Amino acid sequence: MISQRVHQALNEQIAYEFHASFVYLSMAAYFDTQNLPGFARWMRVQSEEEMKHAMKFFDFILDRNAKVSLQALPQPPVDFASAEEVFQKALEHEQKVTGLINRIYQMAVEDNDYPTQVMLHWFIEEQVEEEKNVGQVLETVKMAENRAWSLLILDRQMGQREDEH
Repeated sequence: MISQRVHQALNEQIAYEFHASFVYLSMAAYFDTQNLPGFARWMRVQSEEEMKHAMKFFDFILDRNAKVSLQALPQPPVDFASAEEVFQKALEHEQKVTGLINRIYQMAVEDNDYPTQVMLHWFIEEQVEEEKNVGQVLETVKMAENRAWSLLILDRQMGQREDEH
């Protein structure tokens, strides 16, 4: 049986993952308005991944014969100053997600909830990859940002991202 606090944390994580999807979609909209369709595509793929992550938590709760309790989502940010700011905020967001996943994992360990621990292993590995990918893009954007042609070349490369999951 799933403990009350792990159950509640998993439901909160569903909301956070859905919110993350909206944040990345808002970032995609920003890039579209900046005529950077490659960056917009990258963010749309990221948004879709976050939606899938939310559904993994959703399905896991149901598989444990527990109740899914969907929560209200906060408004995502809509104004950004630059591509660098967008990716800095994306990295901060991924770091926060890592902390939330680790917190749930610690609860599951303390409550001897082995199924949740096993399920979270996937997310722990995923977060290492997410932070690495966003961090690499951020560093590349920092190098390119003050040179429009570099940003345009990077935009073309970013547009080739495919859904990986």
